[in-house]
Amino acid sequence: MRRNTTNSNTVKVGIFFGGPSREREISFAGGRTAYDNLDKSLFEPVLIFVDGTGRFRLVNPTILQRTSIREMLPQESGFTVYDESLSADGWGNDYPEIKPEAFKQHFEVAFLAMHGPDCEDGSIQGLFEWYKMPYTGPGLMGSAVGINKILQNELIALVNGQQKKTAVITRDAWLNADKDAFFSSLVEHLGLPVVVKAPHQGSSIGVAIVRDNNLSAFCRAVDQCFFTLTVDPSEWNAFSDEEKRDHAQRIANLDESIGYPVVAEQTGDVLRTPQALLAFLAGHQQPITLSSVHAEDEVLFEEFITGQEFSCGVIQDDEGTAIALPPTEVYNVTSFDFKSKYQSNTSRKRIPVEASLEHNRKIQQAVAEVFTRLGINVYSRIDGFLTPDGRVLLHDPNTIPGMSPASLIFKQMAEIGMNITNALTYLIRQSLRERIRTGKDTFRLWQMLHDLDNRLAQRKAHPLPEQTIGFGPTDENFAEAKKEYNRLAAEGKVKPVLIYTKSKLESHELPVHLMFKDTIEDLDAALHQLRHPLVLETAERARHIVAQYV
Repeated sequence: MRRNTTNSNTVKVGIFFGGPSREREISFAGGRTAYDNLDKSLFEPVLIFVDGTGRFRLVNPTILQRTSIREMLPQESGFTVYDESLSADGWGNDYPEIKPEAFKQHFEVAFLAMHGPDCEDGSIQGLFEWYKMPYTGPGLMGSAVGINKILQNELIALVNGQQKKTAVITRDAWLNADKDAFFSSLVEHLGLPVVVKAPHQGSSIGVAIVRDNNLSAFCRAVDQCFFTLTVDPSEWNAFSDEEKRDHAQRIANLDESIGYPVVAEQTGDVLRTPQALLAFLAGHQQPITLSSVHAEDEVLFEEFITGQEFSCGVIQDDEGTAIALPPTEVYNVTSFDFKSKYQSNTSRKRIPVEASLEHNRKIQQAVAEVFTRLGINVYSRIDGFLTPDGRVLLHDPNTIPGMSPASLIFKQMAEIGMNITNALTYLIRQSLRERIRTGKDTFRLWQMLHDLDNRLAQRKAHPLPEQTIGFGPTDENFAEAKKEYNRLAAEGKVKPVLIYTKSKLESHELPVHLMFKDTIEDLDAALHQLRHPLVLETAERARHIVAQYV
């Protein structure tokens, strides 16, 4: 095993990001967060980019300067596409491929920052298990359950008895169904609005809400969640050449369409590029159904829940006890789809849920119980609703939550006293502890855990010198100070301390949780508020965990 020549005690951590799923761009940003914020005094990051075909590539950190994955690839006839659409390997010699059997030559722990099918469903976790490579996040069982929304609903109901009306239809049944009759029976069973979901996706991809008794809108929503679309020649031929190119390009956008390659179901032709699709459609006068090669085979329907939407992280201690973090309420969300939640500035968040202390406790208890009973470990984020009559309805455990610097899991861990760097260290260490429970390669993993604990103990015995970062009362000052704080925390040479100077007569040393305020106005308001009792309770309950890292 090669070791860092500058610090022989650091553990080489392979950061896996990208991947073949529709959430690869979110994962690309998560890889950047992990690389930037990993404690460099404990770990040496090694970037492993996973391309759209599932190959593992050893990459240079300069790749993180790109704004998207498609930006790194050559254009195909003037279109921007992913590598599945390229006729040859678009990555070239700058991104050398490495095989799983060679992983141990490059790193000792795999840090997973990938999402969705193949990345979060037990597939890559099973690969690491086979090659005896420890990896971060939940294991095989929790990952497999966490990706399947249909199974989740059934298991959560078994755990806590929650009642939520649902229905499922397969693609074959949908194609042969009387659409009008099916929609009518569904509305009678679930009411309106109807929530339509692709059952194996995350980040609200493949989610649609049918609010009105409109059969056409319903059929479009179902096709969207099967990742299919129908092209009507009469409409297509009315488009200008530029409009046709725009439509063909839009299909490549994984956050809003089905993605290439697509199959023309009537003929079986596989169309890998926008150019191929344009040429194909030019010769057809009958409606064509296009289906993603990774189309879903089932679609899930759920009743629309009226209530306060929340998202609640869970972590574990060494005994495996689950501790739910303070839940975050997500409000002012109109459509619950990917763009509304992740790409607009309209949705707002607050910690904890704006409800009674008892209701917040009830959310935490339900989340911790489901986390444990569904076989999830290390950490997770579980979403749900608090209804007006006080019921907690859970859904969609996220076994690898998003990892942008502003992600909910980091904000919630900050509420108990851990900055992003501390949180990443927790994730690696606790994952080692949970991999030991599988009884595979136990001695080596115990040794790795023991070595890391010794390093953490040495730091507690010899605290790092403090370095203050002062900033003034503007949003720009605040943003720059937070950026510098994160940089210094990741270097692991000093303990950064934020000092907010509001005026000549007033200054404040900021605790970690206030770093996640978005604006100076939010910060000023928080400085004069008492901390919520639930947050204080949770911090006390997690004190023994935080003490290992802070």
